[in-house]
Formats: sequence, structure tokens, C-alpha cells
Amino acid sequence: MSNLKTKELSKIGYTNDQTRSLVINIISKHFKHTAKADILALLSKIKDKPEAYLQDELLGRIAGTFIDQEAECNFQSFELLEQTGQLKIYGGREIEHAAKKQMELAMSLPVTIQGALMPDAHMGYGLPIGGVLATRNAVIPHAVGVDIGCRMALSILDEGEYYIKRYAHQVKTALKEFTHFGMEGGLEFAQEHAVLDSPVFQATDLLKKLQSKAARQLGSSGSGNHFVEMGVIELYENNSLQLKPGKYSALLSHSGSRGLGASVAQHYTRIAMDACKLPRSAQQLAWLDMDSEAGQEYWLSMNLAGDYAKACHDRIHANLVKALGLQKLATIENHHNFAWKDTLADGTEAIVHRKGATPAHAGEMGIIPGSMTTAAYLVAGKGVKDALYSASHGAGRAMSRQRARENMTASALKKILSQANVTLIGGSVEENPLAYKDIEKVIAAQTALVETQGRFMPCIVRMNKE
Repeated sequence: MSNLKTKELSKIGYTNDQTRSLVINIISKHFKHTAKADILALLSKIKDKPEAYLQDELLGRIAGTFIDQEAECNFQSFELLEQTGQLKIYGGREIEHAAKKQMELAMSLPVTIQGALMPDAHMGYGLPIGGVLATRNAVIPHAVGVDIGCRMALSILDEGEYYIKRYAHQVKTALKEFTHFGMEGGLEFAQEHAVLDSPVFQATDLLKKLQSKAARQLGSSGSGNHFVEMGVIELYENNSLQLKPGKYSALLSHSGSRGLGASVAQHYTRIAMDACKLPRSAQQLAWLDMDSEAGQEYWLSMNLAGDYAKACHDRIHANLVKALGLQKLATIENHHNFAWKDTLADGTEAIVHRKGATPAHAGEMGIIPGSMTTAAYLVAGKGVKDALYSASHGAGRAMSRQRARENMTASALKKILSQANVTLIGGSVEENPLAYKDIEKVIAAQTALVETQGRFMPCIVRMNKE
């Protein structure tokens, strides 16, 4: 099959850049051997009758982009301002110029109150990854992120540091059998969780359509930098968990709200961009007024996606802990792609968006991971007002995925893993440790924001094989 071109897609009515990008991605991966004429005919049918394809695991994502696209929109145009509030940057020397420029653009929105940029920051869509933005009665879908509720979860287990070495085979088997990675599909055995019975699934037509997919994908993880790891955590003196200092086996996971969150993000980003007209450079920062019907729907849907992301981690941890016959001593978890209602230092009520940033109110626990061979840190927030009560969400990328592919071979990655005594199941060169910033430098750049209470080192890592 010859490659689809954006011109060809435009001719059949695929005029939205995000939709075209999604189509090209899906077709190149899953329809390699289908004739171009047949693909174009199929795409035309999806556009003309999207509701007929919504339940299809692959094509439903394309169909979803056409639902409500023709709804009548009352829109307002807005001008950007010079700068609308205080912006504080942490670890600025290590942050690329493009990410700072993106953050400065977000600071010029008329709804912006305050902003902060974390030391792991790098360029993203709309708000940079590592960007924290407080707004006045407005929520920005692209300042939350496409993977709504992407989060960390750490379970400290009732075994010491040598358990994983002794039972490496059992741990590897459990990680292979009780996790699932990738854009589509889910675990081969049924998963149950109270979140699936949430009445919120009946609140909008979109959520009703997404409930069955959410049930299918429960307990699974996405692709890219999502992972499930078994490793060893050293808990420091006076940790907030009131556990004895020392080394414990631990389970660490990183993933989000799967197809549910992505569909919600895509749907409401389109509505925001239709209703809120901004200069071209800032279009991706279109917001929804919290008093509008769409704003209320997004907030409800975002919170459901967050609850669902937590449910996925609950199932991952429950399945693995049960399979290995272990007990949990403590679990710590946090979102890092989300928006919260919060009160700022001066008493102002605001919507605080953290896109790739960890909540760090005084005493609030969180996890900041590095890479597949480097440390993750258990932290407690210090509640710094200038940082909007936030910290970094990880080490942050030092290379784009493409550059990481170009600069690393599979054999070189094997060598790095071997030197670090880490076993990788799945994974790809895109996620190699050199593609990330130095986690030690990133943690050092935010000692004012968090106190470290433990240090986790991965031993066996499970990721999507790309």
C-alpha cells in the first residue's frame, strides 16, 4: 500500500489536522496490506456515518472525531495579553527554550492567573509537559493532556530486598501474564471495579458510548513511557508512611485512562477550539468556561477518567500482588495529568492544571520516576505557593522519540540494561535511559518543593514493545 497523503484525506472531508494524523497512524499500523482505494472508500463511509463505527476498536477512534462536529457553535474571539500573572521556573538551565516559550504563551491568556514550570519540562501540545497553570473559572483540555489522569502508583510489599532476585522467574511470569500494554485490547480475563458502575457513565452520550471500551481495557496500560516495574525501595528515617526505615520489595506502575481519557480529551478539545477563538499560535490553549454546559460536561468526564485511571492501577496491583502471594504494607499514588479546583495563596479560587506535574501540597505524598534503569523518588510536598503546590512528574525527556530511535540501537540498550542489572520485558529504544534527563539533577532542582522520603530502583521492567 502506498502512503496516504493529507491532500487525499482533505479531498474526502478529513480537514482536521488531529483527525488526519490519527488516520495516518492507524492506517499505517493496521491496514498495511489494504489497497489505497479501499481505504479511502472506508474512510468516506466512516465520515458519512460515524455512529455505525463507534464500537469498532480501531475505527471507532476515527469515527469519534466526527460526532457532534457539525453542532452549531456560539464562539467568542479573544486577544492575548502581555502577561497575566506570575510565572516561576524551576531548574531553568536544563529546560529547552521551546518549552519556556510555550509556557510564556500560556501566561498571556486572559483567563490565566499564575503559572509554574517544573525542572523536567519539555515541549508538548498546548501547555508544555511540566507546565502548571492556574486559570480563572476556565478549564483547558490541552493543559490537562490527552491521557487524562495519567498517574503513578507504588505498592510497598511485605518482602525485603532479596525477594525479587530469589523469585525472578515468578515475577517475570506474573508481569507477562497479568499486565497488558498497547493502544488497543486488554487483559484476557475479566476485570471488575466499582468505577464501571459509576452513574457518570450515563451522564453524556459520549460517556455512554465509551463504557464498554472502558470495561474491556480495565487493568491494562498504554504504550510509550507507561510501565509496570518490580524493584527495591529504600525508605528513609521519619517517612510519612510510619514504616520502619530500610529496603523493601515494591511494585511501581505508570499509566492513565486509556481510550476513555483520550476520547474525552479529543471531543472537548474540538468543542473548546470551536467556542473559543484564539490567535493561531495559541489555538491549542482554547478553554471551556466552567459555567458552560460543555465546561461542566468536561469536568464531569475528566473526573471520571481520573477515577478510571486509578481503577486501572488498582487492578494491576491487585492482580500482581495476588499472583505472587504477597501483601501490601502501603500504597502511594498521584495523578500528574489533571486539573483541580484549588485556592491560591491570596485566597483566589482557581482551576489548577498540572500537565506532567505532581501535586505537592504540604505533606502530600507523590512519586517522581526516572527511567527504566534509574531511580524513582517517593516524595512529600512542601506546599510552595510560587510552584502552585507542584513538583516534577518525572525526569522529563531529553530527546524526542524520533531522536531517541536514531541515537540508540537495540544492542546498545541491552548493554545499558545489563550494566544496571535490569531485566526489560517489551520496551523500545524510544524509552532508553539516555532519552531522559538525569533524575538526580531534576530532584536536586526542586529540593525547595519536595522532601525525598524513599528511593526506588527498578529490577524487572514491563513496557509496551513497539
